[in-house]
Amino acid sequence: MGDSSRTSRAGAGWDCEPGDFKSLLPHGHTPLSWVRPALLFRARNDWLARSLGDPTNSERRRWVAGQLARHADPDFMIRDFADRPNTSFLVLADTGEGDASQYCLVPGLLQKAQDTAFMFINGDVVYPSGDAVDYADRFYRAYKDYPGPIFAVPGNHDWYDGLNGFMSHFCDARVRENPRRAENTGALWQRAVRRLVWRNPSTTSERKIEDMQAIRGRPEQRALQPGPYLAIDTGPLLLVAIDTGVLGDIDRDQGEWLRRLSGTVSKPKILLTAKPFYVEGARHPGMIEDGKETVDDIVRAPENGYIAAIGGDIHHYERYPVSLEDGRVIQYIVNGGGGAGMQGTHKIPRIDLPGVKEADFRCYPLRGDSLSRVSEMYERRLGWLFGKLAIPLDQAAALMAEYLDVPPVRPLGADVVVTPEARRAFKKVIPSRRRLPGPVREYLTQFLDWNDPPMFKSFLRIDASTEEIHIRCFAATGCRKHEQNPPVEDAVKASRSSDGNWRWS
Repeated sequence: MGDSSRTSRAGAGWDCEPGDFKSLLPHGHTPLSWVRPALLFRARNDWLARSLGDPTNSERRRWVAGQLARHADPDFMIRDFADRPNTSFLVLADTGEGDASQYCLVPGLLQKAQDTAFMFINGDVVYPSGDAVDYADRFYRAYKDYPGPIFAVPGNHDWYDGLNGFMSHFCDARVRENPRRAENTGALWQRAVRRLVWRNPSTTSERKIEDMQAIRGRPEQRALQPGPYLAIDTGPLLLVAIDTGVLGDIDRDQGEWLRRLSGTVSKPKILLTAKPFYVEGARHPGMIEDGKETVDDIVRAPENGYIAAIGGDIHHYERYPVSLEDGRVIQYIVNGGGGAGMQGTHKIPRIDLPGVKEADFRCYPLRGDSLSRVSEMYERRLGWLFGKLAIPLDQAAALMAEYLDVPPVRPLGADVVVTPEARRAFKKVIPSRRRLPGPVREYLTQFLDWNDPPMFKSFLRIDASTEEIHIRCFAATGCRKHEQNPPVEDAVKASRSSDGNWRWS
């Protein structure tokens, strides 16, 4: 696979000359900072949904009913690419910060976009709250030079405005000046509190939407998708993309659509979702409203033909090749490194799950790289409170190998010695329990975002024919040398065997 973070520190992007990506940033842009209370308040519908009841399922049904009234195809299927014997496309997720974290991917993305049919975004298209007015810099301008159409499913952040922005831009739902508000249901006290604090969608105009769409206005760039969940017949492969709302579940109507489509189209399938099924050493199979069957049950059913499930939500890359009892392997991938502040991989425990162990697991950035970079940011922002926190790179890799009892992925020099100072910093930074770090909760690493190499962002390119399917993870380090030749951090290939099944290698 050539030089990458798995072979050298230079391949990871340490100590390099920064690239030109900052020249692509919109004039006068302000980096997205989750430290600002106003930004967090715009995203308040997340914790309100968890405490007052989540209206996502009922609201999605309303949106889908409106789309079905406009479109005759109940399969929500895009068939523009169905006659192709071969296909290539890009997949990324958690993209829309509109700052260096997002734009550092653009040079490498465009290099690997050559001859791709389309691009797909697995949720969180626009931060912090999916508003229609925020799409200019966080979607259209970032990808103005991508030559093909772009499709997407919404993530939790896209739902914080009730899905109005997403439906306006991706599905041409005419709600710009009169956005749809969520129905206020539940107990009397819940309705009263929601009426006071629930964030309603912002308004915009048809003219402003048209001006934004003109940034990606070439005919070959235009895309119109049937709804918030959809399927794409790529020719040799069927993509099935679900909308998991705010909390990660799907409604019963979408569940029925998923069962029907999965069981009737006899092509190999990849599920695309904003919420991954395997992440940070745990399985989250995805519930279906009013039922015991999970989304992952549908994916695992052999008659449905799924070979992979790709999610976003967590801002880095992970891959779990899970062996099932019948001998099949399904690739479960976390692909959330598409533009939001990195979330550390150093909190991922040693992998020991049914069907997949540590030796087969992959992540990017490597845990040692993640620990060193995050500890630098902790010291920069919190050193005044907690003292020395930065851990040198090789010592961080050695500490992670010792902590998890696994060999380091990237070879360490024989002269690496972990100092007492590094061990003290490690105890402050590393989680004492999963998801519970020392000085602050680990998810705060996305609040401590940075805008210089190594950026540790990533995207997927998938190439498929009737006989082979390749999935490659490309890194966006922010380094000049990698903008024209992005490192391959991970690659797997599925081949059709003589019995018609697919084998991964």
